[in-house]
Amino acid sequence: MYDLIIFLILMSLGYGFGRVAEKRHYKSIIERETDLNRIPAIALRFPPPSLKPQHTVLVMGSVVISIDYFKRIAAGLRGLVGGRMMSYETLLDRARREAVLRMKEQADGMGANMVFNIKLETASISKGRKNKIGSVEVLAYGTAIIPAAAAVVLN
Repeated sequence: MYDLIIFLILMSLGYGFGRVAEKRHYKSIIERETDLNRIPAIALRFPPPSLKPQHTVLVMGSVVISIDYFKRIAAGLRGLVGGRMMSYETLLDRARREAVLRMKEQADGMGANMVFNIKLETASISKGRKNKIGSVEVLAYGTAIIPAAAAVVLN
């Protein structure tokens, strides 16, 4: 009986701390997205013909985000009955947005005004037990267009 109570208390604490950390991360993402909206990131393979880039460079952003134990247990229970695994969806959403932001931050540091041909690569990292997801890694990369004035500074 006491074991069940302790388990429920620990699960509640894990859920609470996990929610707080996730909300804090989303808040940080939203603030940085607002700041970096001036640098468009598009999936077009080639830059718009109207742009005459003086300098292009590969930029990338990578992130590894782990799932908390409460979400892992909730996903395991959801796997038994079927349906959407919302806990993994938020994990992937945060990882993708964070990777794109890190790519944009690198482009901004180089003086770029646009990133085109962006690609996202996703890999799950298992903890070795029955290939259950422990973390997810997302790599965002693309080609940054740097105007002539900023390209002189880079060289």
